[in-house]
Amino acid sequence: MKKRQRKGLGEKAQLEMTPMIDVVFQLLIFFVVTIKQEDILSHLDVTRPAAESQQEKQPDQDLLQITVYKQGFVLQGRPVNLRELDRQLTRISTYSKSVSVVIKCTGDSPHAYLVQLLDVCSKAGLKNLNLFSI
Repeated sequence: MKKRQRKGLGEKAQLEMTPMIDVVFQLLIFFVVTIKQEDILSHLDVTRPAAESQQEKQPDQDLLQITVYKQGFVLQGRPVNLRELDRQLTRISTYSKSVSVVIKCTGDSPHAYLVQLLDVCSKAGLKNLNLFSI
């Protein structure tokens, strides 16, 4: 006897998505774990900084400290009079006008000393002045 197949009565084929998503995530995890980091970094175009040069050390030299005391002035830890201070600041300003001058004044220093120092800095052409009270 011949069997007849009934059309339309069977179940329709379905494609399960859950196992496919699981396989995709497994592959993704596999590739993330097995990738070599040095392979990526070896192809990056990176410009490394050069060894320490004079330009990096120069900002330390561009800081000038002057302290005003009751007795007079101290330039970089060395006592000086106003005439010597004027000569030194003029000489320094010929090299660079962008030198930062840190002026520290004590509480008992005469105001006239500070005014004289500011006049000397102005005459030398130094404009980057910082004033502190100690």
